[in-house]
Amino acid sequence: MLLGEILRVALQSIRANFFRACLTMLGIIIGVAAVITMLAAGSGAQQRIEEQLDALGANLLNITADRPFFLRGVARAQLTLEVEDVTALQERSQYLDTVVPTLEGRNQVKYGNKNINVRVLGTTQEYPNIFNYRVATGRMFTAEEDDNRQRVAVLGSGIPGQLEIDPTELITQGISIRGIPFTVIGILEEVGSGRGSPDQRILLPLRTAELRVLGSQDLEDISVRVRSGIPMETAMVDIERVLRSEHKILPGQPNDFAIYDRRQFLETREEAQQTFTILLASIAGVSLLVGGIGIMNIMLVSVTERTREIGVRMALGATRLNILMQFLIESMLMCLLGGLLGIGAGIGMAELLSRTAGWAMRISPESVMLSFTFSIGVGLLFGILPARRAAKLDPIEALRYE
Repeated sequence: MLLGEILRVALQSIRANFFRACLTMLGIIIGVAAVITMLAAGSGAQQRIEEQLDALGANLLNITADRPFFLRGVARAQLTLEVEDVTALQERSQYLDTVVPTLEGRNQVKYGNKNINVRVLGTTQEYPNIFNYRVATGRMFTAEEDDNRQRVAVLGSGIPGQLEIDPTELITQGISIRGIPFTVIGILEEVGSGRGSPDQRILLPLRTAELRVLGSQDLEDISVRVRSGIPMETAMVDIERVLRSEHKILPGQPNDFAIYDRRQFLETREEAQQTFTILLASIAGVSLLVGGIGIMNIMLVSVTERTREIGVRMALGATRLNILMQFLIESMLMCLLGGLLGIGAGIGMAELLSRTAGWAMRISPESVMLSFTFSIGVGLLFGILPARRAAKLDPIEALRYE
């Protein structure tokens, strides 16, 4: 029996039981769509982390306060980072290019009749530069405005939406933070969700935030950019030396601060995301196996229903190999059609989630090929048993079957 004839008969069989074939293919469609969607979500998240890594660069360190209540068994006040630490790092460390402090708190912000509660960040004019953020509209405040404690503000990209106003209309307009009037001078470009994202924050000059809004000199953290060509370990040792001296920490006592390499944090997060993506894809792959079991079940039913037909074909000269190929190709054909429909459904689902839920989705050709190949493999694997059962039928017994 020629391959063309086998395909023609397989298509005729699927058309003859079209509704049943569609229900059978549904498991494959859902499985392939789920695998593609999960891989797209994982790849999108991984791409976002890679973009964050690229934005940070290879020479950014973060210093935070370590606030123990007890030190060597003696109760102590909470220890913090202060503006004097920034000055000490700028003056006494030879390995740092830029030092940017941040002071943070949550406050009520009012514009017109809109009242929202957002995080307010006090920092210096170097804040966008060190993190590779850009001002989309207007400008960043200057060092002079910081020194003079000017009441100016730069908004994250998400703040105008919360205030329900067009971003361009906010420039030079007044907003009220904790009842204090501020002039909006700039709006940052959208960065995206993530730890430390400024999208839902308002930036103020550091000294303005200290004295007018937050009423505290305790810094949230200090971000530093290491000079080009300087090993990160060397810079971390130098920062530790300066801060231990500034905080008057005696030899043998633990640090009251911590130094982090942000790239290490993001790389660890990327590894965890890759593992999570594989886990999600594996769970989605289980539905493909369930679909394969459905294929096998329907093909076994089909062999029983077509026993007499198989006997007639054998009587007319069809070999056992011809019968085996007939049912095997029919099984693979249903998986092929289900796989193609599943690819379309998966791409559509990924696009829908991207538009409605704002998820970062990236569909790679590799994930599509993997899902499609797996669906064909499922058809081959779960089609073998019914095909072998059909091929082993005795022609005489098959002809007698009612």
